[in-house]
Amino acid sequence: MRVITIFGTRPEAVKMAPVVKELKKYPDQIETCVCVTAQHREMLDQVLDAFEITPDIDLDLMQPNQSLPELTARIFTDLDPVLKDFQPDWLLVQGDTTTVMAAALLGYYNQINVGHVEAGLRTHDKWQPFPEEINRRLAGVVADLHFAPTENNRQNLLREGVLDVIIKVTGNPAIDALHIISLQPAPEETNRLLKQAGVIPGDRRLILVTAHRRENFGKPIRDICDALKHLADHYRDEITLIYPVHLNPNIQGPVFERLSEVENIILLPPLDYLPLVHLMKHATLILTDSGGIQEEAPSLGIPTLVLRERTERQEGVTAGTLKLVGTDPDRIFSEAQQLLDVPEAYAAMSGAVNPYGDGHAAERIVAALLETRKQV
Repeated sequence: MRVITIFGTRPEAVKMAPVVKELKKYPDQIETCVCVTAQHREMLDQVLDAFEITPDIDLDLMQPNQSLPELTARIFTDLDPVLKDFQPDWLLVQGDTTTVMAAALLGYYNQINVGHVEAGLRTHDKWQPFPEEINRRLAGVVADLHFAPTENNRQNLLREGVLDVIIKVTGNPAIDALHIISLQPAPEETNRLLKQAGVIPGDRRLILVTAHRRENFGKPIRDICDALKHLADHYRDEITLIYPVHLNPNIQGPVFERLSEVENIILLPPLDYLPLVHLMKHATLILTDSGGIQEEAPSLGIPTLVLRERTERQEGVTAGTLKLVGTDPDRIFSEAQQLLDVPEAYAAMSGAVNPYGDGHAAERIVAALLETRKQV
């Protein structure tokens, strides 16, 4: 069985890394090819290094300030010859990026079976998140196997008319990846940051922030920054906020303009996955608009405020590990204040059960692929 895995961004690489490693355990049954579009060059490479994965094919498509249409066109043009040359039985994509959408559609054009990892996530609003909600729906239309992280995701797919027999509830491989990385020793970079922040030896509490999504460009990211500044001022002697800032100028501009002079906010370039995970382990609270961190933080027992109006990871909200707070600065401040000042509120979130898996998703995904071979 020939299987090609295709990904282009850091979150995709994190979640596909355990699947790639699991596929390689079956060299007598599976011939694998790892192809990266490098939609996000620097942030992708750091994950490949952390998991010791060397791509077989690197399309290196990242260009400064390229538009979504430009990126999509380049993926179609450069990836198509790869598929024609390798002629895979299965094409695996993960999640909801432009790489996922274009690769899945190319798989359909070339009559290749498509497996969609992290299938069935929905906000039911095509603009939030943009363009991810439409990307994953389009991938779902052509997928031949849907690897749904949760039962809720499965129900979303069933409501859309997907046959139950081609939906496999696997858990999310993000949890597999988190287990792998969290067992590695903390890098010196993390220890240095924790000392700089006063978290070691325990003088201060750490709030970790990530905010970068397209729907938060403009006023939303400015409002988020205002909330962070309010938190930093109010708890000046008690907390330090660490914010690895995305490279996109739509994020970097307002963040550095508003927060660079705040004494207890540390602004950093994007962190490698390994130091980021170990920072998460030491955080008291996480504020994020990231999809992946919404899954990872509950595994570490860290209460998380989601800086979005809608989330496709509703299971975490239902379970109580996440709270959806949007981008209103007063709401962000009040919800963070509640968790920082009220031990009972903090305990309720930190003790909630993680709904996103047990760390064995990759095994289930590969087992399902091998089962299709027996059925042929």
